[in-house]
Amino acid sequence: MSETRSTQNASDISDILRAAGMQVTAQRVAVYHAVQRTPHAIADEIALNVREKLGAISRQAVYDALNAMAEIGILRRIQPAGSAARYEHRVDNHHHLACRSCGSVTDIDCAVGEAPCLIPQENHGFVIDEAEVIYWGVCPSCRQSG
Repeated sequence: MSETRSTQNASDISDILRAAGMQVTAQRVAVYHAVQRTPHAIADEIALNVREKLGAISRQAVYDALNAMAEIGILRRIQPAGSAARYEHRVDNHHHLACRSCGSVTDIDCAVGEAPCLIPQENHGFVIDEAEVIYWGVCPSCRQSG
């Protein structure tokens, strides 16, 4: 399994931002750190987390930071069916398990082979570089309580 960057401090995050060509701001560092602490969170949850750390920050500033970081590839945006967009700092090739009951999302490594993991029988002329797979089911917590 790849490194999940779970122990990075503000200095490490600043280095990630700089390496991606982004200006380092306290808001961007806080947004990245919030995603790191709560992978698969939606933007509003991330905004609350950032406000706890920084105080005032607009929802739009959080959305802008998330979108910019996802666009340059230092965060990943996923959107399971029926869910708001979620963000994670793990940007390597991997997939997800999603609970139909509570909506929790968990990382899972690729099932088989090299990226993009699933080779279609016909590519219709596309050069495929990623396969997005979400396994749906019911998580252990929901099975126990249900």
